[in-house]
Amino acid sequence: MRTTTITGPLVAALLLTACSSGEPSRPAAGSKGTVKIDIHGWVGYQAQAAVLAYLLEHELGYTVRTRQMTEADSWKGFANGDVDVIVENWGHNDLKKEYIEEKKVALSAGLTGNKGVIGWYVPEWMVTRYPDITNWRSLNKYAALFRTAKSGKRGQVLDGDPTFVTNDEAIVKNLGLDFRVIYSGSEDALIKAAQTATEDRTPVLMYFYEPQWLFTKVKLVKINLPAYAIGCDAVAAKVACDYPPYLLDKIVSRRFAETGGRAYELVRNFSWTNDNQNAVAGDMINGGLDAGQAAKKWVEENKIVWKDWIPR
Repeated sequence: MRTTTITGPLVAALLLTACSSGEPSRPAAGSKGTVKIDIHGWVGYQAQAAVLAYLLEHELGYTVRTRQMTEADSWKGFANGDVDVIVENWGHNDLKKEYIEEKKVALSAGLTGNKGVIGWYVPEWMVTRYPDITNWRSLNKYAALFRTAKSGKRGQVLDGDPTFVTNDEAIVKNLGLDFRVIYSGSEDALIKAAQTATEDRTPVLMYFYEPQWLFTKVKLVKINLPAYAIGCDAVAAKVACDYPPYLLDKIVSRRFAETGGRAYELVRNFSWTNDNQNAVAGDMINGGLDAGQAAKKWVEENKIVWKDWIPR
C-alpha cells in the first residue's frame, strides 16, 4: 500500500534465526520447512511480518526467509513460488482478480484485524487557525499556504511512494482543486514532513494512513473529502471521492495454503488490532529496538493475544 527504506539492521532482524520450541518441526511450503514472507515498505507491515516470523520460528520451528519487494511485484511471485505470504494487503482488487480469480495461484488467508484508513491530513494547529480547512470545498481558498518549489503556483499535496495505493492525482483533477500531487518517495519522508510541520508550524497537506504509530506522537486531522460510496472509485481516472475503509487481509500462495501445514494455519489464525501493530512499530522507531527485538518483546508481553493463533 504504502515506503520506508529498509536498511541492513532491519533486514537482518527480520531474517530471524530458526529456533525450535522443543516440538518437532513440520515442513511448510517452500522446501525444508522454509516460509517465504515478502517485506513491504511501511513500518506497520514490517512489525506484523516480524511478529509472524518470530512465532513461526520460535513456536513452530520453521525457518523464515524474507525479501524486500513492492506490492505489485510481490503478487507476481505467487505464480513461480518466490513468495508464500504477503502479511498485510490494502485492497488491490485488480491484483486479486488477476492472481486469485484468473490465475488461481493465490488466495486470501483472512483478515489481519487491522482497520485501514487512507486520506488527506493537516497538522492540528492548522485546524485551530483555519477551522474550515477540513472541508475540501475550502481547500482552494488556502492553496497558497501549501505552495512549494516543486508545486509552483499550485498548492502541494504531499504523497509517499508512487507505488502506494493512491487516487490523489485523479481527486485533485476531478474536484477542480488548485493543487499538484508531489511524491516524497517514502513513508519516512511523510513522517518527517508531519513532524516538521507540527514542530515548526509550517503548512502541509499530506496523504497518510492508519494504522500508523505516528498518531500517538503527532496530532493530525483528516480532511473531509466527498464521502466514499461503493463504486465511486471503480474507474481510476474518474475518482472524485474519499478512500474506502480497508479491512486489511493476508494473501498467500495457493501452494502454501495447500501444503503449508501448521505454518499456514498460524498465518490464517493471525488477527490483531491497530494498537497491537502500533506498539511493535513504535518500539522499532522510537524504542531503540530492531524488528526482531520488538517482536520478541511484544510476544513475551501478549501471550493472551497470540496463544490462540498457534495451531494445536
